[in-house]
Amino acid sequence: MQQCRHIGVQGLAAYTHIVADCAPWVVFSNSLATDKSIWDAQVEAVSQRWNILRYDQRGHGASALPEGAVDFALLGADVIALMDHFSIERAAYVGLSMGVPTGLSAVSQAPARITGLLLADGQAKTAPGGGQQWRDRIASVQQLGLEDFARSTAERWLADPQSPRRNTLEAMIAATPVAGFTACSLALADFDLTDVLGGITCPVLLVAGERDGKLPETMQLMAASIPGADFASIANAGHVPCFECPEAFNAALLPFLESLT
Repeated sequence: MQQCRHIGVQGLAAYTHIVADCAPWVVFSNSLATDKSIWDAQVEAVSQRWNILRYDQRGHGASALPEGAVDFALLGADVIALMDHFSIERAAYVGLSMGVPTGLSAVSQAPARITGLLLADGQAKTAPGGGQQWRDRIASVQQLGLEDFARSTAERWLADPQSPRRNTLEAMIAATPVAGFTACSLALADFDLTDVLGGITCPVLLVAGERDGKLPETMQLMAASIPGADFASIANAGHVPCFECPEAFNAALLPFLESLT
């Protein structure tokens, strides 16, 4: 298996894992305040059968900081631009949290390019009252930096705040550039992609950690709006089940990907 890092399209850091020229492709898209490593356990699980494209969303990980305003039309276009850059005609898409509206935007822009969507712990629109909450978070981070935010967020995101994975998650969040966090948080503060849901024609699996607040209920409602979509709950997981409970998450991911081939 070849593993390569690339910096190119729109300054995005992209990472390819190629098992065979004829193998199907899957794209992994990270959440706010994480990077491509949030998917390490999934890459290990699928890399024998699938070619993999991971990337850091704008302003995250090794990707360049945004030069202007960011919205989900732009973040969705990034997915398609990366696929074009690597000559990927069609791919499955797996997105976490912020990666959910990114994926919804991508499939709305190029529906024939996406073979299936697995969307984890995210929403199709900003929650009621969420805009002000995001603006408050931005103000706090701009004043205090991301270290305090990383501690409180890791505790909130994990079902088990004493998880041995907590330090790794805190470090990942704290390493996010403030400018990248701010730009993408502003996108999350005001978006609505609900009109995309009813037009999705590819297979869709929505996944949520069972202890991720109201998101399991929200995602079940989303599933009801997408033709043929399924929903799976990950036991004993919070907001980042792919990271916190990778074996259980992969037990949902692998059959879904196999159903696409």
